[in-house]
Amino acid sequence: MIAAWLVLCSAIGTVAADGALHPGKRSLEPEDQAQAGGVSARNHAILTDVEVRAGDGVTLRAWNFRPAVGNGDVVLLLHGQGDNRAGMLGNADFLLRHGYAVLLPDARAHGLSGGELATYGVKEAGDIQQWFNWLKRSQSPRCVDGLGDSMGAAELLQSLTVAPGFCAVVAESSFASFREASYERIGQYLGTGPWLGRTLLRPAVEVGLLYARLRYGVDLSQASPERAVAESRVPVLLIHGLADTNLPPRHSEEIRSLNPAVELWEPPKTGHCGAAGTEPEEYERRVVGWFALTARR
Repeated sequence: MIAAWLVLCSAIGTVAADGALHPGKRSLEPEDQAQAGGVSARNHAILTDVEVRAGDGVTLRAWNFRPAVGNGDVVLLLHGQGDNRAGMLGNADFLLRHGYAVLLPDARAHGLSGGELATYGVKEAGDIQQWFNWLKRSQSPRCVDGLGDSMGAAELLQSLTVAPGFCAVVAESSFASFREASYERIGQYLGTGPWLGRTLLRPAVEVGLLYARLRYGVDLSQASPERAVAESRVPVLLIHGLADTNLPPRHSEEIRSLNPAVELWEPPKTGHCGAAGTEPEEYERRVVGWFALTARR
């Protein structure tokens, strides 16, 4: 019986790890490009395709929007798992209206960026540093801010340890740590809460983490936004809907508990990364207000 249970845990762990490291890839379609062109035209902005090389040689690609009359600041916009840069065009639209330049990268292993594996911040934190450095060199902005959704939020928060020069960041629906998110995923697959991943199926999580490290050389246990934020002095605004069943709001609450300077907004009827949809005016007011406030410091 115990042997069968261990075999089951091993199978669940390896399959889950492979699925996480190889997420579905949404290609950049012509309609995405057309939508980006519309955002550019509507806001009288110049749209260009840009790329940088990651530390391991992977090519990373992005859209860069520069408004005709800007406020001197730029915002790096980071999408969620399985999405691409087009998923952040709504944010780009309202930020351009407020005079911000915006950069929308495809994360590694997503969109048109290279890379075979998504590592949830282990490598992406360094990728974000490359984009940060590129923005500083190419645009000399007064401030570089960041805004991320879900996976992008987690990666943005982890980048604060290697790119501490951000003026401010906003992270919506981040996980606290990859390990904690793994407990949630196992519970979701089986229709239970995270308690199952922490107890009976905890070996599955540990096997998955070990498999990722041995098979792919990626230590996913190091993916920890909560640890990065605890050590950072960059102003952080967390957004997490109280109706989020994908990654419950306790993840952002745990992040905030480790750094009292962090602000947390929890819109009550909002699901995963849904604040712009359920509370559009308040979302825009809080995001723009957060960046404007820190720019004046």
